[in-house]
Amino acid sequence: MVFHEALSANHVKALFSAGPNCISPFSQEAELGDLSTKVLLHYSPKACRNPICLDLSPNLLHGRLTGNKVVNWDIKDMINCVGGMPVLLPILEQLTLLTPDQSEPTGSEVISPDLSTPADGDWVILPSNRASEARLEKNLVATFLLVLKHFLQRHPINQESLLHTHAVATLGGLLQRVPAFLVDVSVLVAVQLLIEQVTFEKNTHLLQQLHTHLLFNFSIWNQGDFPLRIGHIQYMSTVIKDSRKQFRKKYGVQFLLDTIRLYYGSNPREGETLSDDDIRTIRASLCGLLKYYISKGTTQEELQSILGYIAAIGDEEQLCEMLELLLTLLQTSAARDQLFLLLFEPGAADSCYALLLSNKHSDRLRQLVFKLFERMLKCDRVYERSKQRLKLKEVGYSGLTLLFSDTHITPTLVKSLLHQVLSTDAVISYKDLMALVQLSHRTGPNVRLIVCKRIYSLLQTHADAAQQMAKQLCWQETLTRLFLRLPGGGASGSSGGGDGGSGRGDAASLGSLDLGRNRLEPPSDIMMASSRRTPSDAGDRRSVDSLDVADAGGSLCETPGRPWPPTPVKAGGLTLDLSLVHLYEQADSGSQTPGSMTSTPSPLETAKPFPGAPAADKENSSSLTDDSFLFSDNISLGESFNSAERAEEELCRLLLEVVLCVMWRGVEGSDDAAWQERGQVFSALTKLGTSNEMLMTVDQIKLSLLERMLEQAVTDNRESPAATLPQHTESAVRLLHVVQDFLQAEGLVSPALWSEPLLEHTVALMDGLMVWYAAGAQWHQLAQLGLRLLLGFMAQEDPQVCAMATAKLNGILQTKTIESQDEACYLLGRVEGILRRATDSPAAAEGTEGTEPDGQTQTQAVTETYSFLVPLLRTLLAKVYRLLYMELHLPGLPDTNGSPSFFEDFQQYCRGPEWRVYLDKYIIPYMKQYEIETFSLGHENMALFWKECHEAFMVNLHRRERQRGESKIRFQEQFVEPFSRRGRQENLRYNSMLKQLHTHNSALLRQWKAARRGLFSERGPWADSQQCELQWRLSSAENFSRMRLKLVRNYNFDLHREASALRDNLGVQHQKVSAESLLLEAAKQVKVSDLEDDILDLPEEDPTTANQAEEAEEAGQKEKLVLWEDCELVTVVDVFPGRLELTTQHIYFYDSSTEKEEGVGQDFKWPLSQIREVHLRRYNLRRSALEIFLIDQTNYFLNFKKEARNKVYNRLLLLRSPSLYGTRSPQELLKTSGLTQKWVNREISNFDYLMQLNTIAGRTYNNLAQYPVFPWILSDYTSEELDLSDPRVFRDLSKPIAVLNDRNAKAVREKYESFEDPTGTIDRFHYGTHYSNAAGVMHYLIRVEPFTSLHIQLQSGRFDCADRQFHSIPATWQTLIDNPNDVKELIPEFFYFPEFLENQNGFDLGRLQISKERVNDVILPKWAKSPEDFIYKHRKALESEYVSSHLHEWIDLIFGYKQRGPAAVEALNVFYYCTYEGAVDLDAITDEKERKALEGMISNFGQTPCQLIKEPHPVRLSLEELERRKARLDGCPLSIFEHVTELKSFFVEGISDGVALVKAVVPKNQSHSFISQGSPDTLVTVSQNCLMGTHGWLPYDKNISNYFTFIKDPTVSNPKTQRFLSSPFCPSIEVTTRLFVVSHDGKLLFSGGHWDNSLRVTSLVKGKTTSQHIRHMDIVTCLGTDHCGIHLISGSRDTTCMVWQVQQQGGAPVGLYPKPVQVLYGHTDEVVSVSISTELDMAVSGSRDGTVIIHTVRRGQYMRSLRPPCESSLPVSILHLVISWEGHLVVHTCVEGKATLKDKNALHLYSVNGKHLCTEPLKEQVTDMCVSGEYVVMGSEQGYLSIRDLYSLALCVPPLAMRVAVRSVSVTKEQSHALVGLQDGKLIVVGVGKPAEMRSGQITRKLWGSSKRLTQISSGETEYH
Repeated sequence: MVFHEALSANHVKALFSAGPNCISPFSQEAELGDLSTKVLLHYSPKACRNPICLDLSPNLLHGRLTGNKVVNWDIKDMINCVGGMPVLLPILEQLTLLTPDQSEPTGSEVISPDLSTPADGDWVILPSNRASEARLEKNLVATFLLVLKHFLQRHPINQESLLHTHAVATLGGLLQRVPAFLVDVSVLVAVQLLIEQVTFEKNTHLLQQLHTHLLFNFSIWNQGDFPLRIGHIQYMSTVIKDSRKQFRKKYGVQFLLDTIRLYYGSNPREGETLSDDDIRTIRASLCGLLKYYISKGTTQEELQSILGYIAAIGDEEQLCEMLELLLTLLQTSAARDQLFLLLFEPGAADSCYALLLSNKHSDRLRQLVFKLFERMLKCDRVYERSKQRLKLKEVGYSGLTLLFSDTHITPTLVKSLLHQVLSTDAVISYKDLMALVQLSHRTGPNVRLIVCKRIYSLLQTHADAAQQMAKQLCWQETLTRLFLRLPGGGASGSSGGGDGGSGRGDAASLGSLDLGRNRLEPPSDIMMASSRRTPSDAGDRRSVDSLDVADAGGSLCETPGRPWPPTPVKAGGLTLDLSLVHLYEQADSGSQTPGSMTSTPSPLETAKPFPGAPAADKENSSSLTDDSFLFSDNISLGESFNSAERAEEELCRLLLEVVLCVMWRGVEGSDDAAWQERGQVFSALTKLGTSNEMLMTVDQIKLSLLERMLEQAVTDNRESPAATLPQHTESAVRLLHVVQDFLQAEGLVSPALWSEPLLEHTVALMDGLMVWYAAGAQWHQLAQLGLRLLLGFMAQEDPQVCAMATAKLNGILQTKTIESQDEACYLLGRVEGILRRATDSPAAAEGTEGTEPDGQTQTQAVTETYSFLVPLLRTLLAKVYRLLYMELHLPGLPDTNGSPSFFEDFQQYCRGPEWRVYLDKYIIPYMKQYEIETFSLGHENMALFWKECHEAFMVNLHRRERQRGESKIRFQEQFVEPFSRRGRQENLRYNSMLKQLHTHNSALLRQWKAARRGLFSERGPWADSQQCELQWRLSSAENFSRMRLKLVRNYNFDLHREASALRDNLGVQHQKVSAESLLLEAAKQVKVSDLEDDILDLPEEDPTTANQAEEAEEAGQKEKLVLWEDCELVTVVDVFPGRLELTTQHIYFYDSSTEKEEGVGQDFKWPLSQIREVHLRRYNLRRSALEIFLIDQTNYFLNFKKEARNKVYNRLLLLRSPSLYGTRSPQELLKTSGLTQKWVNREISNFDYLMQLNTIAGRTYNNLAQYPVFPWILSDYTSEELDLSDPRVFRDLSKPIAVLNDRNAKAVREKYESFEDPTGTIDRFHYGTHYSNAAGVMHYLIRVEPFTSLHIQLQSGRFDCADRQFHSIPATWQTLIDNPNDVKELIPEFFYFPEFLENQNGFDLGRLQISKERVNDVILPKWAKSPEDFIYKHRKALESEYVSSHLHEWIDLIFGYKQRGPAAVEALNVFYYCTYEGAVDLDAITDEKERKALEGMISNFGQTPCQLIKEPHPVRLSLEELERRKARLDGCPLSIFEHVTELKSFFVEGISDGVALVKAVVPKNQSHSFISQGSPDTLVTVSQNCLMGTHGWLPYDKNISNYFTFIKDPTVSNPKTQRFLSSPFCPSIEVTTRLFVVSHDGKLLFSGGHWDNSLRVTSLVKGKTTSQHIRHMDIVTCLGTDHCGIHLISGSRDTTCMVWQVQQQGGAPVGLYPKPVQVLYGHTDEVVSVSISTELDMAVSGSRDGTVIIHTVRRGQYMRSLRPPCESSLPVSILHLVISWEGHLVVHTCVEGKATLKDKNALHLYSVNGKHLCTEPLKEQVTDMCVSGEYVVMGSEQGYLSIRDLYSLALCVPPLAMRVAVRSVSVTKEQSHALVGLQDGKLIVVGVGKPAEMRSGQITRKLWGSSKRLTQISSGETEYH
C-alpha cells in the first residue's frame, strides 16, 4: 500500500497487527476505516491475473506484474475446506483405542509444576513457550490438545467452526474415553494452555464450552492419579477465583456438592484407584472451594443446596465435613452475618435436629450439630424472635427426646443437650430441662449422674430454680424415675450401645479389668483421656499412654462397641492415674478434632491442674466442654467413680438432694395444694416401685426424703422470721402426719425404716414446735401423735433407737401430766408390751443358761433394752398409779419410789399372774379403744390424702404424656418430615441431574456418531474405502404441492427377517417382536419431521436462533413467554407427549417422552414469522388438535386438551396476525381461500386442488387415520398403450369405488335396506370398511420405511401373508371391482412417488399361494415401462380433460353434499357411523380402557373427512371455455409454455449498450400496497461492468394493448447517476449470471466473485454495499437462492459451499446473518454451480471435477453424490444445475478442453432421490439455464434460447435464435415472458405473440400520472428479428 500522507502511530500499529494475510484491512478494523481516503495505491496478490495487478484504491491505477506469483495456503485456513475443526477429532478417537504397551511411557513426572503444592495453594500458571510445549508432547493427548490450540490461535473462523459443530462437547466426550494411562498432568497443562489461548482470543462462547466440557468435566480428570486430580482442582480454583461471579451460577455450590457426591462420596466408584485418605483430601479441597464461594456472600439457593446435601447424603464423614465447613464459615467468614440470617430461616439449620436422631451417626457428628446450634444461639446479630425455632420453643424438647432410640443416648448427647438448654439462653427453659431428664431415664447411672449434677448445681446457683422445676407438669415422676435401675441390672444400662465407641456412657459396658480388689471398669473416655491427643499424633489413634493392652485404644475408636480383650491384666501392669477420671466429663475427647481438645481443669480442684491438662480460662476452652459443676460436697470425683456401685450411690445421694430441694424449697406454701404436690412424689415412688427395680428400695428413698424433710423443717422453724413462721409450722405439722402414716404403714413391714435420724429429727421438730406442752386441740392431737411415734421407736430392735426414744419419752412423762385414764392405759399398755417383747425373747427365756455365744449377745441386748425401759416404766407407774387405781388391783407392785431393787423386783413381778391379769383385763382393752378413737380418723384422712395425691399424679402424668405426644408429632411435622422431604427432593433433583447427564452424554455420542458418519462418508475427509450399503426411508420434507417425495438415509435399518419368518410360521419359537420395540423402531426411523439424521441438538445449537437472539437484542425486545400447554406431537409413527411454549418471538415444543432419554428428541423451535398457516384439526374425531404449516413447508400436528386448543390457536393468531387467516371452520376456510374458483378457472391443477381440499378437510400426512385421500381415476390397467383421449379408460367418478360394478351396487343396496340394529345405536350403512384408513395406507406403502415397521406392528409383529399384500396394480383394481367390501381409494403417493412401487430395501414379502411367485416390486400396468413412467402417466391422467370435467363428482362424494344425508344414501355412500365426525363423543366416556379401545377402533376404522360443501360442486371450465373467458377478461397474460408455438421476441436497448447483460430478472414476490395495485413490478438488471438497474415492468394488459410495459431506470444511461457494484471482481473470474442473486422483493443484490473472497450484499435502492461476509477461503464462484427466500447458498474455489440465512425484518429481507448456517464439504475441486431447495431440504453443488453432491440444508449432512455419465476421458465440469419444484435435478455437464462442440455438452435429469432418468446431448454451449414449472429454459453461447420438457429433456419447439451469445435467462413469475440478457447489452423479452385482430394500436391511457418521457417507456412494439 502506498499512502499519500503520513500515518499516525495507531494506524501503523493496526496495520501491523492485521498481519500480511488480512485481505481487506479497511473494512474490518474500525480504526483503519478512515484510511481508505489516504490510499494512493493498493495492490494485493489476490487481485492479480497474469501480468495485470488491480489497483484496489479508488484511483484505479492498475499495475503490471513482472515477477512470479507464489501461492501458499495456511493449514489453519485449509482445514476449513475439508470439514472444519471436527476433522481432527477422529485422531483423538484413535487414541481412545490405545493400550499401555502401544505408547511411550508417560506419567505425572513429565511436567510437574510443583505438585506438592499446599492444599490451599493456587495452581501454578505455566509460561507458555516452545520448550514447555515440547515437554508436553511426550503425551499424545496433550499433543492433540496443543495442535487444537494452534489451530485456534488468531483464527476466528476455526473458533467458530469448533463452536458451531459442538466439537468441544465431543472433545470432552472423547477425552472421557481416553485410557487412564494417557491422562496425566501433561494433559491438564495442555488444557490450561488451550483455555488461556481462548481467553486471550476473547471468544466467550468458546471459552464457556471449554469450561463446561473440559475444565469442569470431572469425568475426564477422575481417571488420573492423585497429583493430577489435586492439580486439576487447584487450577479450577484459580480460574474460578479470577472471575467468581461468572462461574458461580453454573459451577457454584450445587455443582461442587454434586461433584463430591458423584465422584468422591463415601463408597468409592467402581474402578476408583485412590486411597480413602486421598479421596478425603480431594473432598477437602473441593470443600475449600465451597468455603471460598460462601465466604464471598451466599444466597438462599446455595444454602438450600447445602442443606439438601446434608439431608440426602447420610454418610457421617461427609456430614461432619459439611458441618465443620459451616462452623468455620460462621466463625471466620466475612459474610457470616448473612449466613446467620439464612441459617435462621425456618427449615434451614434447625433441620439438623433430624441428624441427631439417626442411628447411624456417632457422637462426633452430634457434637458438631450442637456446636453449630450453640454458635447460632450465641449470635447477637439476630432478633431473639428468630432463635425461637432453633430453641424448639413451640415444639419443645420432649418431642426431640422421644424420638431418640435407646441405643443411641450417650453422655455426649445428654451433655450437649444440657449445655444447650442451660447455657445458651439467658432464661433457662425448665420444661426443656425436664424433657432432658426424661431422656436420661433411658440411660445408665453415669449419664444420669451427669444430669443430676447439672440440676444440683443449678439449684445451688439459681434461686428460683427449685420453684421453676416444681411448676413443671408431673415433675415428681420425672425426677423420681431417675431412681429406676434399667433392665439388665446394675450400671450396664443400654447407654450408647450403637455409637462409634466414643463417649460410652457406662463403665460396665466395656468388660472389666481386674484391679486388685477393686473391679474397675474404665469407661472408654478414660482411655481416650489418657491419650491426651495433640495435633501431632492426631493420625495415630492408638497412642493410649500407659495401657499396653493389645490394640485396645484402636478397637475403641474403630469398632463400635467391641469389648476389651478379656485377658486379665495384673494390677501391677496398669498404672492408671485416677485423677484423670475427671475427663470422663469431657466425654468423646477421643473423637474430637485435635483443634478442639478439652483443657478444662477439674471442677473440684481448680487449684491443682491435672497431669496433661494445662489449666486454662473457662472462656477459651472449647465451648462444649466447660461444664464445670460446683458441688457443695467435697467427695473427690476420682473416688466417686471407682465403680459402678459408687456411681449409683452418688446418683442416689444427689438425686435425693434434688428431689428434696424441689419438694421443700420449690413447692411453696403449706396448704393442701402444696402438700398434694409433695405427696405426689411418694405416689410416684410407690407407682414406680410396684413394677420396677430401683437403685434403692422405695421405702429407703421415702425414708431418706422424710429424714431430710424433717431436718429442713427443724431448720426452717428455728431460723425463719416471724412472718413465715405460721406457714412453716403448718408444714411441720403436716410433715409429722406423713411421717407417722409412713411409719405406721410401711414401718410395720420393714422395721429398718424406724431409723435413728428420723427419730432425732422428729423429736427435734416436736421440741421445736413445743408440741408436748402447747394448749389446743390440734396441738393435743399432735402430742398424741408424738407419743405414738416415740412408742413406735421404742419398739424397734435397734438398742440405739430404742434407748433414744425411751429417754425422750421418759423426759416428757416426767414433766407432762396425764389427764385421762384412756391415755394412761394406752401408754402403760404400749410400754409394757415393748418390755414384755424384750423379756419374752427366746434368749431371755433361756436366761443365763444360754451358753452359745449368740445367746449371750442376745441376752445382753435384752438386758440392755430392759435397762432402758425400766426407768421409763417406773416414771409411768408413778404417774398413773392413782389414776388407774393400781393400789386396788396390784397390791404386789414393787415400789416405784426409789426402791433400789425395783429393777430386779419388777423383772420378777411382771411375770406373775397378778400383773398379767390386770393388764389383760383392764389396760389392754382400754388401750385398743384409745388407739381406735384417737388415731383412726388420722389414718382415714391420710388414706384420703394419698388417694387424692395418686389421682392428681395420674392426671398430671396423663397430661404430661399427652403433651409429650403432641410435642413429638409437632417435632416430626416441623423438623423430621421437612428434613426427609428435603432429602427426597434433593435425591430427586440429583437423580434428574444424573439423568440429564446421561441424556447429555448419549446425545453427545449420537451427535458424534452422526458427525463421524459425515467424516467417514464416501466424500468425507476420512472416507472409508468400503462404504456400507445405504438404506433409505421417507422424509417428511414436502414441496409446495405437499408432495413428500424425498428419501433420506435410514441409519436404524432393520430387514425385518423376524417378521417374515413369523409370517411363514418359522420363527414363532425364538421371539415375539414386541409392538413397543417396533414402534420405537419406527420412531427412530422418522425422528423429527425435518431431521435427516438421528442427532439431537445440544442446547446451545442453532446459529440462526443465536443470530435472531442478537437481532432481538438490537431491537431491544426481550422474548417473553406468552403461554404454555401440555400437548402431544402426532407423527406418522408415534405420538410424543410434550409441552408447547409460545413466546413473543418463537414457538417451541419440548418432547417429554421416554424415548427422549435415549436421545430421540422431537423438540423444535421456530420463529413465529415463519408460520404460514394454522389449521384447526380433529384427532380421533375430537376437535382438539392444530396443524401448523411453516413457510418452508414443514408442518406439525399437535393434539391438546380440548379446551386448551382454542386458547393456543387464538394466541397464535394474535401473535402472528398480519399473515395468518383465522377462520373458524373448514367450510369457511375453503370459501375464503377462493381455491374452488381458481380450480374452476384452471389456475391450479387437479392434484393441487385435491391436495388443498384434503388439507382443509383435516387430512394430514402426520396421522395415518386421516391420511389424504385421492381417487382411483383409471379403469384400464391392461392395455399396452394408455390413450387418455378415450373416456373408457377412466373410472366413473360419480360412484363410490365399490359400486362401479352394477352387480355390487345391487348387493350393497339390499344389505343397507335389510340392516336393522336391535339396540338402535348403529345407523344403517352401506360399507363396514372405509375408503381411507391406517391399514390401507400401510398396505400401499409397505415397501417404504417407516410404513414397513408400522405395518408389522399392526400385524402383531409379522408381515401379512403375500396374497393380501399390495403386489400388483392391475390385481388390486380387479379385486376392487369384484369385491363390494373393498372400498379403498388411493393415496397421493400414486401421483408423485415412484419409489413406493419398488422394494428398494429388499424386504422378504413372501410368495403368492398359487403361482409361488416371490412378491417384490409392485407389478405395473402394461402401459407403464417403469415406476417413474407409471407416475408420470398416472399424473397426466389426473390432469387429463376427462378427469377435469368429472372430478367434481368425486369431490361431492368425499368432501361434498353426497357425503351424508339422503344424497349419500342415494349415492350408496353411507359408512359405519363411527367414521363420521360428531358420531361419538369420546370425552363422555369416563372409563379409560373403554375410551382407549374406541380410540383404537376409530384410528383403525378410518375417518370421513369434514364436509366442506353442502351443495353440488361447480364444474371446471373446459379448455375452449377457458380460451373464451381469457379473451373476454384478457387481464391475465398468456403463459409462454401453453403457447410454445406462438412465441415472439422483443428487444429493449439502452440498458448497457455494448456491455453484456449478465442478469435480468423480475423478483417473484414483490409487495405492493393496495393503493398502488396495478403499479409496475421491479425488473433488475446487472451488466458485466457491474452497472445495476432497477426498471419498471408490467406484463400484458388489455387496456394498454402491448405485450408488456418496460419502464427504463433513468440512472443507467446517465454516467453521473450510474450505480456500480463496489469492490472489484477477481481478475481471474469471469463475471457471469451465476455470481448474482436478487432478493425476492427486488431490494437487495447478493454478489460473489470479489477479489477478497467476500460475499457482498448491495442495496438496489441506495446502490450501496450494506454488508460483506468473508468466510470462504477463496473466491466465491456461484450463488443460488431458494424458492421461499429463506436461504442463500454460495459455492467457492475453496471447494466448499455455505448456506446462509437471509435476515428478515418485518417480512422483508435486509441482509444475511453474519455466520453461515451450514458449511458443506466434500468436493475436491472448485465448486462452479449451486442450487438450493429449502422445502425439500436439499442443497446441491456441482464442481469442476464432474461431481454433484447433495447435502441437507437444515443439518448440513451429506446425502449422496452423483457422477453424470460421460464417454469422454477428459475432465467434465458441472457448469449449471437447477432443482425443479418436484425435486428433479437438471445438470448441465461440459467436457473441459474439448475443441469441437460435438459431444461436449449434455443435459442430465435425476430424480429427487438421485436416480438417473435420462441424458440429452447438446449441440451448443449452455450459458444459463432455469426451470419453470415442467419446462427447462436455456440460453447458449451460440445465441439460441431453447425450451425443453423437464421429464424427457426433449425440445418443445425449435430453439429461438437470438443472434448474439445469450448471457442470462429468467422467466417472469406469471410464466408470461422469458427475459434474455445478451452479450451486446440488449434485453430480449420473449412472450406470446397475439393474433393481429386483438391488437388496438395506441397507448390509450395516461401512465399512472407519471411525467416520464415516452422515450423511457418501451411498449413492447419493437420486435426483435
